[in-house]
Amino acid sequence: MGFIKEFKEFAMKGNVMDMAVGVIIGGAFGKIVSSLVDDIIMPLVGKVLGNADFTQLYCGLSGQAEGLSLEAAKEAGSVFAYGQFIQNVVDFLIVALCIFLMIKGMNKLTKKKAEEPAPEPEPSKEEVLLGEIRDLLKNK
Repeated sequence: MGFIKEFKEFAMKGNVMDMAVGVIIGGAFGKIVSSLVDDIIMPLVGKVLGNADFTQLYCGLSGQAEGLSLEAAKEAGSVFAYGQFIQNVVDFLIVALCIFLMIKGMNKLTKKKAEEPAPEPEPSKEEVLLGEIRDLLKNK
């Protein structure tokens, strides 16, 4: 029974819940970035490079794979399919750039909060009373 109670306390801690939310948002963010790369960036890069489809790039390791689609080349023999690797590297670089920009923005906001001067504290009752006595003595 103690194990279940201990697990429940662990699972309900704030850090675990924050991490779960981060994983869920990260998964959705990954899908958005993959779509950005697959559907927008890579077709443009492919167009600039002469209608190249990076996911179909490969180097045949057997003489039978030349000039075929990637799937047909895989069936015909061994291939060194490097196109999907290029696609994944571009995905990673874009995700890393987005995370870098988000953290940079958060650090800038945190720095601005730290730079704001704290309001001066209200004077204590003793200080107010001493100030009044000083003012009375000046007026005499």
